[in-house]
Amino acid sequence: MSWQGKQMSQKLENQLNLALETPEEVREETLNLNVGYDPGAKTWELIVKYNGDPATLGRRVDSGEASALRDRGESLALEDARILVEPLIAGYAILTVPESLVDEVSANPQIEYVEKPKNFYFVQEGPSARACIASVTARDPFLSGAGVLVAVIDSGIAYQRSEFRKEDGSTRIRYFWDQTITPDGTRLPGPPQGFREGVEFDAAWINETLALPTETERFERMPTIDVSGHGTAVAGIAAASQTPSYLGVAPGADLLIVKLGGNNGDLMGYSKTTEILRAVTYCVRKGQELGEPLVINLSFGNTYGAHDGSTLLERFLDNAAEIGRCVICVGSGNEGNSSGHVSGRLTERKLVDLAIAGYERHLSVQLWKYYGDQFRILLRAPGGTTVSLMPERQGADGGGYVLRVEDARILVYFGEPTPYSASQEIYLELLPQEPGTFLQEGIWRFVLEPVRIVTGAYSFYLPSAVTRNRGTGFLEPTPERTLTIPGSASKVITVGAYDPAFESYADFSGRGYGMTSALGERTGYGTAKPDLVAPGVGILAPDILGGFSYNTGTSFSTPIVSGSAALLMEWGIIRGKDPYLYGEKIKAYLRGGAQPIRGETVYPNEKVGFGSVCASESIP
Repeated sequence: MSWQGKQMSQKLENQLNLALETPEEVREETLNLNVGYDPGAKTWELIVKYNGDPATLGRRVDSGEASALRDRGESLALEDARILVEPLIAGYAILTVPESLVDEVSANPQIEYVEKPKNFYFVQEGPSARACIASVTARDPFLSGAGVLVAVIDSGIAYQRSEFRKEDGSTRIRYFWDQTITPDGTRLPGPPQGFREGVEFDAAWINETLALPTETERFERMPTIDVSGHGTAVAGIAAASQTPSYLGVAPGADLLIVKLGGNNGDLMGYSKTTEILRAVTYCVRKGQELGEPLVINLSFGNTYGAHDGSTLLERFLDNAAEIGRCVICVGSGNEGNSSGHVSGRLTERKLVDLAIAGYERHLSVQLWKYYGDQFRILLRAPGGTTVSLMPERQGADGGGYVLRVEDARILVYFGEPTPYSASQEIYLELLPQEPGTFLQEGIWRFVLEPVRIVTGAYSFYLPSAVTRNRGTGFLEPTPERTLTIPGSASKVITVGAYDPAFESYADFSGRGYGMTSALGERTGYGTAKPDLVAPGVGILAPDILGGFSYNTGTSFSTPIVSGSAALLMEWGIIRGKDPYLYGEKIKAYLRGGAQPIRGETVYPNEKVGFGSVCASESIP
């Protein structure tokens, strides 16, 4: 069954095209397709790349009128008050659009490309002396990150802890934006200027709250809590003040905290792309407003995409990293040993077996390949029924359809290359035949048969391990190219993890590519990922209970690098040793100072990049 004969828009990403053509009751059964949709208001949050005046983005026309206007070089003139426009930075915006108007709004010639939000996850698995930090903080040049703004975009922070205060007891947090709080219009302050959601607390508000005598009074005045403790740990590792029992990497840095929407009571910790885009925009603007060099820490990721830097989030971060004196540090994720990826080169018939464990309600599968390659793709269900997926060439606009195989419904979408990526996506969403039941347990086999091959490179990806049941995964996984998005963005510093006890690569750490991209193309040193690794096993950090806990994961190696970047920026920018020490120059210095990891002989490589971070060796 095909999608009602509708022509798919190449201006919309593949997953958004599929979501718009899937009934809402079916989307609700999936993990991914309904993300960004508000069922009450019947609206979509959309991420757009645009040109021109953002005030005109809410104007809508039908496709025929848009074509005529474009031919005449005229601007659009019809506005709809139900369309909300949030300009971000660098030609990006978030639009809130009624579902019935998505096609018309996207026809606006100023809009270049449109994506729907995705969910991003962090997984929890004291900064180590092996990061060469004490030699520049405890003795000359006695760096602390003073004068540098460290932004932690995460699950919030236990702001009351002494680790986030100055010696006089006042807060080190310059601003704290909690995206999950609803402003009440009177008692609480409103959202930051230019945003519609959440509440922004400044340092004065936080200090007045800290002065209150009881926890109940403090919570009534500032009703924010880090439920998971993830953000508190990350902020502590990056920049905790010195206390009798703890010290962060950059204890003198100012803090800028954003609690992401979606992190209000969910221990798994997921947030949408749109919330991250707002947070990064906010942090970049605050850095410019305060006149301070800025380090942004992002300790989360997602597996959806070609892993080649082509999603709008990755491109957005590349642009954000070039605004002001900024550097962005991103974890490589914890998917290295999760059995969620298979890649290879198709020269002859290949079998890819996927185990689906019991009680799995849905599962998406992405297959990315070079557009010029033609595959025949068969899928065999656990009961032995084999079906052929529609050939990828369906005209200029690709398309989707529904298969019914044994006890499953399979939504199939064949995508096209985008203006930002030459790769082709084949997207499958597996659902049980009856809503509310489970997928058939057993082995699902993909059979790939070459028809016309140019490169033969292919990559399968499953959703993040935290969303799958134990036992669901590929039987013969490929750990290479398992870094999560946005860690594959070019101009961020991508951080993996190593185990300091054994001085060796941590097998959960997401792998990238040394000199080849996700689909095997040769690249240069500038795009090698991860850039480097930091200790990421058993890292001591402040927790939300007033004590300290040991943490494992790239979420906790990333703030070690963020803190190290703050030390370098203090040395270079604040102390005048190198006023241009930000952006790619910080990355170059950290790569240049990286130290060898036991068992690794070739650098950069897909596991540890250029080696382990070493702050003292990164200062010229």
